[in-house]
Amino acid sequence: MSADRVQAPFGRRRVPVAERREYGPYVVLRCEDAHGPEPLAGQFYMLAGASRWGGGEGERPFLPRAFSVLRAGDGQLEFLLHDVGPGTARLCELVAGDELWVLGPLGVPFAAPRDGRRALLVGGGVGIAPLAILQDQLGADTVLLGFRDAGHAPATELLRHVRLATDDGSAGHAGFVTELLEEELHLDSHREVYACGPSPMLEAVRLICAEREVPAQLALESGMACGYGACFGCVVPTHDGYIRLCVEGPVLDAIRLPAVPV
Repeated sequence: MSADRVQAPFGRRRVPVAERREYGPYVVLRCEDAHGPEPLAGQFYMLAGASRWGGGEGERPFLPRAFSVLRAGDGQLEFLLHDVGPGTARLCELVAGDELWVLGPLGVPFAAPRDGRRALLVGGGVGIAPLAILQDQLGADTVLLGFRDAGHAPATELLRHVRLATDDGSAGHAGFVTELLEEELHLDSHREVYACGPSPMLEAVRLICAEREVPAQLALESGMACGYGACFGCVVPTHDGYIRLCVEGPVLDAIRLPAVPV
């Protein structure tokens, strides 16, 4: 299975940040991209700050960072960020009026459900990002989201019809989001699962769906330095051999994967 992709224009574009919002520890940046094409759910962009982004002491990082699109439309893009290092820290500092370099949209998007199945969306942490635009495009009526604790759960506001799980039980279901997935598939297995999140979560999703013969599409994460297949930094194994995730992914059919790399 494959999905048509929206091709990125040649070269990166300098775009203004229009808005910054916070959801617990997460930051949403909305930027203007009037000259770029509208992406499909699951595609990603390489982002870099237009200022203070490399070039001297204290100016780390140098490489752009890959982010799935949270939402898009009317010449605007939204990205969900989490400060986990120097690159994401710099991006999280941006406010309205600052500027970004964007390259994209890149990669293979999600495909429509097969055989009349209903979409079931499963996300964890910052990996919920591509599920928001996917819900906009598919109209999915069930979304399962997992977070570490209630402090991270405000990001559920970004989607609709959410069932929430937290690892520590401080909000929603006490346990993993994959436990909610098992409940949903027990009630109705004529679904197609769409998932993005930490690698252990994706591996659990893959196994649950394989056991029940439920098709699943997984948006994988891997270190990307270029975004267009030149550096081979995001290679992952499949049943068909190794692939570059930025070119042949990030969305892959779960049946192609012997195991999700952890």
